[in-house]
Amino acid sequence: MLMKVRLASGNDLRAIIAIQEKSREAARWLLNDYARLLDDSGGMILVAELPTLDPPRVVGFAAFHRIIDETELFNMAVDPDFRRQGAGRALLVEARERLLMAGAKRVYLEVRQSNKPAQALYYSVGFAIHSLRKDYYRDPPENALVLGWELNPPTVTSNF
Repeated sequence: MLMKVRLASGNDLRAIIAIQEKSREAARWLLNDYARLLDDSGGMILVAELPTLDPPRVVGFAAFHRIIDETELFNMAVDPDFRRQGAGRALLVEARERLLMAGAKRVYLEVRQSNKPAQALYYSVGFAIHSLRKDYYRDPPENALVLGWELNPPTVTSNF
């Protein structure tokens, strides 16, 4: 399925909130929280869109904040009706390229210890366990894994 990833705009915020509400794993942010992140020079929200639908539909998002060379992935979710179709991976691949261009060297995130599908996605693109935060989540209480992703630029090798 063709997935387009682009920077979010204010016009996407309602779709982002709708996806967040459908996804029990996503952190609960307010529309104004996303709007502030869009206005922040270190903020970046990407959306995954299915352009083949009429009208095109936002099916996933990832919200980041960068300070110098470190970035935190604050929140990420894919509409449950569109999971396992490449939206999450597409968001992370595009984020890596954009963050490298902005000077980022690493990304951190917290993920519920029980959220194995999200962990599998993160590990598949290069995240690794950094640490454990005991009782980080509430409702229900749960530990968080802190994952880190080193954004090393690809190295070019020569056969000469």
